[in-house]
Amino acid sequence: MASAIIRRALTSLLVIIGSLVLVFFILYLLPGDPVLAMLDGVSASPEAVQNLRQQLGLDKPLGIQFAHYFWDMIRGDFGKSLVNGDPVLPKIWEQLPATVALTAASSLVSIAIGVLLGVLSAVHHNRFIDIIARIVSLFGISTPTFWSGILLILIFSVQLHWFPAMGSDGFSTLILPALALGFVTSGFIVRMVRNSMLDVIHEQFIVTLRSKGLPERIIMYRHALRNALIPAITMLGVQVGELLAGAVVIETVFSRQGVGRLLADAITAKDLPVVQGIILFTAVMYVLVNLLVDVSYSAIDPRVRRSA
Repeated sequence: MASAIIRRALTSLLVIIGSLVLVFFILYLLPGDPVLAMLDGVSASPEAVQNLRQQLGLDKPLGIQFAHYFWDMIRGDFGKSLVNGDPVLPKIWEQLPATVALTAASSLVSIAIGVLLGVLSAVHHNRFIDIIARIVSLFGISTPTFWSGILLILIFSVQLHWFPAMGSDGFSTLILPALALGFVTSGFIVRMVRNSMLDVIHEQFIVTLRSKGLPERIIMYRHALRNALIPAITMLGVQVGELLAGAVVIETVFSRQGVGRLLADAITAKDLPVVQGIILFTAVMYVLVNLLVDVSYSAIDPRVRRSA
């Protein structure tokens, strides 16, 4: 297992490096000039533009800029904001707790809805509960996060006055954003759990357990569900990236503080160091979560331990 984890970690490192390269060059292909944005290009003189470009190192060839950027990333220096000159990494750490809380709460909502409806849909295959679960799954997959967020605000904030519509102070401000983001991703988990459960139910060991007279409830929820969760855990690792990406929209809709809101503001201002730092930071988190997902397989399925 140790060698498998090391190989997986090395592969993850290559993914992070590839993300860094892509982010750097793609952002420089975007229209607009960060120097002109900082100086309000309409009124800035050519001398001021050139001086600021030299101070920021943006007058050097693109390859040299990338070499400096890559070396700074290795040393943990994410640079400084082009807008206000603040270091990027402390800005990310400052906003990270709010985004982690939103992602964790959304994951719990997604798991609760996805696993519950997926299991019920498989156990009651082709019955009324199965039809309802598939409709909910389709609705979740098809719903944009911004639309679900606005709908929840209109219902629970404007009409019912149950929860605040904006802000990031306290647990009450977390409920609606977590529901909006978690419901959208739960649709994929419902389908994955349902299909996995239907496959496992027809396995030979389930037939053997039934022939021994074991109660159906124990067979389904202790044996079948445990084996069916392997693909669902894989999907959950992928969905973490969806949740982090959705946090950009949700934090904007609900006016929450967080890394997603910081990224949206940085893209608007074309603050390249902040954008690059956040994307690289998010890529590292995504890779680490998927690495943990791979390791967790061995704790759930003994077959993975034996093969490793």
